[in-house]
Amino acid sequence: MANLKIGFIGGGNMATALIGGLAGRLTAGGNIHVVDPNAEALDRLKQQFGVTTAGGIDAALAQSDVIVLSVKPQQMKDVVAQLRPHVARQLILSIAAGIRAADLSRWLGGHRAIVRTMPNTPALIGKGITGMVAMDGVSQEQRDAADAILRAVGATVWLSDEALIDPVTAVSGSGPAYVFYFIEAMQQAAQEMGLTAEQGNELAIATFVGASQLAAQSTEPVSLLRERVTSKGGTTYAALTSMEESGVKESIGRALKAAAARGKELGEEFGRD
Repeated sequence: MANLKIGFIGGGNMATALIGGLAGRLTAGGNIHVVDPNAEALDRLKQQFGVTTAGGIDAALAQSDVIVLSVKPQQMKDVVAQLRPHVARQLILSIAAGIRAADLSRWLGGHRAIVRTMPNTPALIGKGITGMVAMDGVSQEQRDAADAILRAVGATVWLSDEALIDPVTAVSGSGPAYVFYFIEAMQQAAQEMGLTAEQGNELAIATFVGASQLAAQSTEPVSLLRERVTSKGGTTYAALTSMEESGVKESIGRALKAAAARGKELGEEFGRD
């Protein structure tokens, strides 16, 4: 894949993270072409990674092996209409939320070499995880290329059914926001109990990082790890009992299901002709 030619439509944060993981590793920076109307963003990418750039969709994309769609969902239909004349054999890799592969295929005149993905923001530091699903027109070589591209910023999980992208969106795509929300709550409580903002920040974040790494490295289920911290009648027991009485676990479950339902709604909304 050393000479893999990759086109990016959209040069935002997620695209930048991917380009940073790819340029000089999976392929040379000169093999990456980025299209974005933001001249400042293009200049930064060109200077940092040696990519080629354009302010609008151009013929250079026709030379790409893979075209990554990294634009806002509400812009996708118009972007794909402009892209369609330049698509023939390429793999189309979508990292946009809520846009179904079948709709992309229809807008591209029946093109079926499409992989739909759902990455998350820890990709910005190479710690992301991406759910992926391929249409039946994707070859094994193209599947391998898609996997290599997303592995440049973290782990990948392949799905057998595109309908599972909505639960993936709920769990991992939106998931970092839940973690940040919980950290915020811990920081606030720390200050209410007399710790400084700096102390609460350091303690809350270090606890999340350490516990996450322990869970990732342990061969035991997280339920057992939790139980080992929870002595009956102790401080952790008091905290978890309070959470159970408040229905925290059920609230989290409802929240994730709401996110998944909204993902499905967005697919139906943005996929309309």
